[in-house]
Parts: sequence; structure tokens; C-alpha cells
Amino acid sequence: MKKLNHLFLTLVLVFATTLAFAQEKSIIDQLDEVAIVDQKVMMPMRDGVRLATDIYRPKGEGKYPIVFSRTPYNFNTWGNGELNTRTMQTALSWVEKGYAYVVQNERGRYFSEGDWDILGVPLTDGNDAFEWMSKQAWSNGKVGLLGCSSTAEWQMAVASLDHPALAALVPQGYGAGVGRVGEFNEQGNWYRGGAGQMLFTNWLYSVQHDPMAPKLPKDISQKDLLRLQRFYDMSPEYPRIDSKEALAHLPIQDIIRNQNGPMGIYEEMITRKPNDPKWFEGGLYHDDMPFDKPSFWFVSWFDVSAGPNIALFNHARENAVSEMARENQYLVIAPVLHCSYTRASENTMVGDLNVGDARLNYDEIITAWFDVWLKGEKSEVMEEMPRVQYYTMGANKWQTSDVWPPAEAVMTTMYLDSEGQANTLNGNGKLTPKKPKKDNPDTFKYDPMNPVTSYGGNVCCTGNAIDGSGGSKDQSEMEKRDDILVYTSDVLEEGIEVSGFIESYLYLSSDAKDTDVTIKLIDVYPDGKAYNLDETIQRVRYREGYDKEVWMEDGKVYEIKMTPMSTSNYFDKGHRIRIEVSSSNFPRFDRNMNTGGNTYDETEGVIATNSIHHGAKSLSRIVLPIVKK
Repeated sequence: MKKLNHLFLTLVLVFATTLAFAQEKSIIDQLDEVAIVDQKVMMPMRDGVRLATDIYRPKGEGKYPIVFSRTPYNFNTWGNGELNTRTMQTALSWVEKGYAYVVQNERGRYFSEGDWDILGVPLTDGNDAFEWMSKQAWSNGKVGLLGCSSTAEWQMAVASLDHPALAALVPQGYGAGVGRVGEFNEQGNWYRGGAGQMLFTNWLYSVQHDPMAPKLPKDISQKDLLRLQRFYDMSPEYPRIDSKEALAHLPIQDIIRNQNGPMGIYEEMITRKPNDPKWFEGGLYHDDMPFDKPSFWFVSWFDVSAGPNIALFNHARENAVSEMARENQYLVIAPVLHCSYTRASENTMVGDLNVGDARLNYDEIITAWFDVWLKGEKSEVMEEMPRVQYYTMGANKWQTSDVWPPAEAVMTTMYLDSEGQANTLNGNGKLTPKKPKKDNPDTFKYDPMNPVTSYGGNVCCTGNAIDGSGGSKDQSEMEKRDDILVYTSDVLEEGIEVSGFIESYLYLSSDAKDTDVTIKLIDVYPDGKAYNLDETIQRVRYREGYDKEVWMEDGKVYEIKMTPMSTSNYFDKGHRIRIEVSSSNFPRFDRNMNTGGNTYDETEGVIATNSIHHGAKSLSRIVLPIVKK
């Protein structure tokens, strides 16, 4: 019997392997029928550095528009001795539509030459690539950019250089490329409200290439690269780590070193303050830079940076150089995690919350967009395209608008109130439309050695460090902590749609020189489950701007204007609206040690006694964009 079982398993494995190989061969055969494949083309930059580039273009005579993706990630078609088909599948799709598909590694990544600097790759690399591609005999001279996350982050800053070959952009999940826009000063997701976002610490451990790693000879030939790529893809494999344990290490600047991780740029970047001049020297887009390209922006509610992403859409629409560009900015906001658009299903789960059928035909939208701007064709899809498509959770439906927030949204104030004991969900904190007359401050202890742990939320790239991963999670168990203040509205007698930017103003006093203030917006269901929608934080030393640090005086009350939150959610009849206030959300954000020190080099903190005031002249409040229909 054991021999028969072994034989059966062997046959199953052989069949599976044969089937997989047949599928791989099928993609190669399909590409061979329709495409000219030119891999490991070393595209020259103006300083002599060459960037590894794979080109897939239609066979036959003609000039074709180019869909271009430049990325820090590994797109080699071979890995671990096996064929990787993802890039080829994407290429086949575009070639069959009459496009050339070009994918390129940033300088210093994998087979590309030069030194890599996250968020600091020279903008000229983009212009040099556009120039090279537009002059090829098979090119029609027009290039469109496509990518998500780090494959999108470089698009906006390069677009500011206004190369004539760059015809249109499709940035998706692009917050890591947004430096400063309006009220947001995140410097590529490195900060939120002046507090450090820890996602890059974990991401850099597994992504940055150690400068001591061996490099290929300069000017190596394409022939040799094609041979090498089949068995050596230049991809470092770092030992897996417990991200939760790793990110808890102090000081922060030694986290990667403590894991015996790669040497790189992290240790320098972690020392930068939010207004460091270096943030303005590299590849980030800031709102004082020109912008004049048609763009189709894709955002998701549970991404790490929905707010600044939407703010950049509004900025481009209002401030683009030409009327043509201002009139050709489009936006989609989906109820998914970072870069998870196509994972929406008939029953889309975002964390533990089912938001219904959130599917959208992204392929049709993006193809129609490029058909217009790269081929010059008319498109019924684009002619009927709403300026803004956004998904309203709770109502679980796609909606449209000409502007964001929707024109029907009315900013409506709700005030924090209590009898001085809003601690925990069992306290007496209230969220009410009436101004409290008396200030009964709510006080809690914030201990940086015992921070409020992140549970779900708007996250990316943190491995297993965030309890429950990302998305919407029931926060009610977390709300039993005494260092979380909970303010809840009365049961809603009718449903309310909240769509837009949520403003928050909190009045704080503390016995510490510096501390953080955190806030979450929550939808409380009739059964008591409390699902988070968005969250933000403010490092109090930056309350007067990111160009200076201003310490607190013991007992003095300060107004703290929070970075706006963003959502579209229908709070149904019988639900309640809730906010949580605390001083930590770790490891989503780094811990403030309450000392006024650098944070990144500190190993010991002090316990802060913090109070939220909400009466008389200290009217702590949130302002909700309520859509009247």
C-alpha cells in the first residue's frame, strides 16, 4: 500500500510539473507568435550608467506606443532555475493590444548598473529613458507610465520635467513618491504628522542591496547577461525574521543592523527630520514642482497613504500647467489594501470586513486611457468615464462624482465630551453635535515601553509586525485598554454617508516636553463590533510646522490639528460613529519617547501623563464630510 501511495504521489507531482511547464511554454509560444522579445538591453544614461531593460514589441512593420514600467523589483524571467511568467503575461497582454511593453530596473538594482538610492534616483534617468525609447525605429514617440507602489512612486517627479515623449501616467498606490502636498508632509510615506512610519524599516531589510555584494563587470555584454539571467538573477535572499520582534528593538536606527541585515541607506535616512533638505533633492514630488501630464490615479482606502494620494489628484487637477492637463485628471478609490485592486471579488474582504462586490474592470479602464493618449484613438469608455469613481463601504457600492470630496458633502462638526472618564469603551466618552459647556478632561498614561499595538489599519510592507495584518478589524477588545480614550455617538436613527477628508482638532495638555496624539475613525455595528476606517497621528513638537520643533510646557493646553483622515463609508441606521484617541499606534508608527530627543537614537523613554480637553474654549472635535442625498 505504501508503495502504491508513493507511486500515486509521484505521478501527481509529475503531472503537475508537466502541466506547469506546458503553461509556461504556452506563454513563450504565444509571445513568439506575436512579439519580438529583446531582454537585457542595457539602456545608457547620460552619465554612462546602463539600466537593464526588457523590451517586448509587436512583430511586423509599424511604429508602436510604449507602456513603460520602471521598478526597483526583480522582473527577471528566470529564478531558482524556473521560468517566471508574470512579466511575460503582462507583456503579452500589451503586445496583443498593439503596444510595446518595456520594463526596466532602477539604477543599482539587479542587473542595472550604478548605485541605488531609494526616493533619490536621479530624475534624469526617466528623461534619458524617454529619449532613448522615443527615438527607436519601432516607437511612435509616445510613452505611458504604468505601475503600483515603488513602480509608481517615481512617475510624478519625473513628469515634472515635462519630457515631450511622456504622454500619460497611470500611478497606483503611489504614496511613496509624494513628498509634500497641501496639508500632508509625509516625505514618501516616511512620516505622518511628523511621526515615523515604520514600514520602510521592514521593507528596506528585505529589499536594499548590500553595497558589499558582488557586482557584474562594467560594460558586460547583452549576450553574457542573457546567459547569466537563466541561473543568476542578482536577487539577494535575506534570512526571514520576526518583524514584530525586530521592529521593537531600540534604538530605531539599529533595527536592521541588529538583525544582521544589509548595510545600505537606512541608517542615514532614519536621521532625517520631516523638513530635511535631502527630501527635496531626490525623486519625490512636492507641490511646488510643475505638473502637466494627463493622469489616471488609483488609490485604495486601506493603503498606507490614501489622504496624500487623493490630495495630489486634487492638486494636479487644480494646478496643472495647462488646461488640457487640468481637465484630464481621473481618480479611482477602491476598498482594498495596498496594490490589491485586482484582488477584489464578489465578496471583497478587507481585513475582517466584508465590503461586498468591489470589482472593477481595471484592464478596460487603463487600456482605454492609453488608447486615447498613446494611440490618439477615440474611446467610448473614456468619453463616459466619471472624473471620480469611489467605493462607499457600508453601502457597498461604487459611486461617481465630478470632484473630491463630492460636491454634496457638508462639513459637519461633532464634539468630544465626557464626565472625565472616557478611558476604555466602558467609559463615558461621547461624540455629540452639541458643544460641551464644561471641560472635564480625560487623562491617561502613555508608556512608550507599553504602547498601544497596531491592529489592522491602513498599512503596507510590515510583514507580521501588525497584529491582524491590515484592513478593518474589530477594535473593541483593544478598546479595553486604559490608555485609549473612546468617544461614541448615539445610535443613528438614520444612515449617514461620510465621504471626503475628516478634520480633527484635539486639545492636549501633558507633563512631557513632547508626545504623540493618535486618532482612529470607527464604525460601530449594532452587535458592538468596532471596525476601523482610517487613522492618523501627530507628533506634538511639529504642531506649528515641520520646519521647527516646539516643546510643551507642563499643564499648558495646546490645540493639535491632525493630518486629515479620508474615507467613504455609510454608517447605517442602528450603527454608531466612534473615534479613539491615544498617544501610540505601534509599530504602524514609531514610539515617541516623550523626552524631546531624536527618537531614532533613544533607548529609554519617560511615561507621559496626557489629557484631552473638550469644553469651554478647548473644543476637541472632528469635522465629518456628510453627503446629503
